[in-house]
Amino acid sequence: MRRRVVITGIGLVTPLGIGTAASWEALCRGQSGVGPITRFDAGGFDTRIAAEVRGFQAADFLPRKLAAKAEPFVAFACAAARMATADAGLTLSGSGTDRMGVVVGCAMGGLSLLEKNCHIVSRRGPQRVSPFFVPMMIGNMASGIIAMDIAARGPNLTLSTACAAGTHAVGEAARMIRCGQMDLAVAGGTEAVVAPTCVAGFGAMKALSTRNEAPEEASRPFDRDRDGFVIGEGAGMLILEPLDQALMRGARIYAEITGYGSSCDAYHLTQPPPDARGAVSCMEAALADAGLTPDAIDHINAHGTGTSLNDYLETLAIKTVFGERAKRIPISATKSMTGHLIGAGGGVEAAFCALAIHHTTIPPTINLDHPDPACDLDYVPHTVRQAPIGAALSNSFGFGGTNATLVLEAWRSG
Repeated sequence: MRRRVVITGIGLVTPLGIGTAASWEALCRGQSGVGPITRFDAGGFDTRIAAEVRGFQAADFLPRKLAAKAEPFVAFACAAARMATADAGLTLSGSGTDRMGVVVGCAMGGLSLLEKNCHIVSRRGPQRVSPFFVPMMIGNMASGIIAMDIAARGPNLTLSTACAAGTHAVGEAARMIRCGQMDLAVAGGTEAVVAPTCVAGFGAMKALSTRNEAPEEASRPFDRDRDGFVIGEGAGMLILEPLDQALMRGARIYAEITGYGSSCDAYHLTQPPPDARGAVSCMEAALADAGLTPDAIDHINAHGTGTSLNDYLETLAIKTVFGERAKRIPISATKSMTGHLIGAGGGVEAAFCALAIHHTTIPPTINLDHPDPACDLDYVPHTVRQAPIGAALSNSFGFGGTNATLVLEAWRSG
């Protein structure tokens, strides 16, 4: 049995805004969410900028006691999940069901809380560590609390596949619905790692942009003058359900998930192979799963981090898969505005793909002032573009050589 899977609800908490409408509108305006770091004193760091979520209040979405102790990655995820269920027209609290599941991608969990408690142990002793430390830090707490909130007693999974985690979560949830393991899923990604050790660690790798004096210009995928990515935070959650169920309840359908591919480079801790074979096989697998040829793809949301090697090799992979057609496919690098949301990125970018299809609107890639001659595809520079999208592809690639690709298609009644 292969049931058709559709997206009927979207919830977003991003550096561009709190809520789907705010995030999407800012994205289409080409607004940057990057600014000076406020989560900690970054004065001694080479990189002092990040794409932070601003104005978020956990108490607006969570019960008071939980809001007081929930780590941001949990609060972002729960808020996005509540937005998505409301957007889908669902009332899920109460009796619940064994046929509802939650699948969340998260790479690092409560890193800030880990830092804090390491400091407490070293300075004040083990007796001063909070009993809430472990339950609030572990990466699967976001999916667990979402399930408690909506009484979802079906499969509950957290995938920790680095920067591909959110895409893997959406793909695996779609696969489980497709084969009949569950009838409804909250799926996406969450992350909140604008923290000293994370910024220091990526900085030591020379992976981060150091355009501290011009933060809004720092994230510049595919640009000749790119100097690294900008770390970000947030969450993106989708409601997935079988098409027949969505039609029966009269739900709005943003898009259909028709293809999912995953692969591993099996090559290097952090670098893709020089022939980009892992990304190529991942995109080819997603197209095969969707039953589409490369000619069917009208839009790509690129992984597009703004690092020298990633942007070049993703360009190479797209050329390998799509041949001459690659130059005619509009490609958006939305990390130019959101920054790199790590495990949350795939969930947010899957939502952007669904919204692009739904609104027939292709988001821009900002800061593409001097395109890299080696990255010579159509990256929709600077300005949003109106165009119908029959099928779109969303890429996510992560450390450890892990790759994930989704294919989303427009759904039209009749």
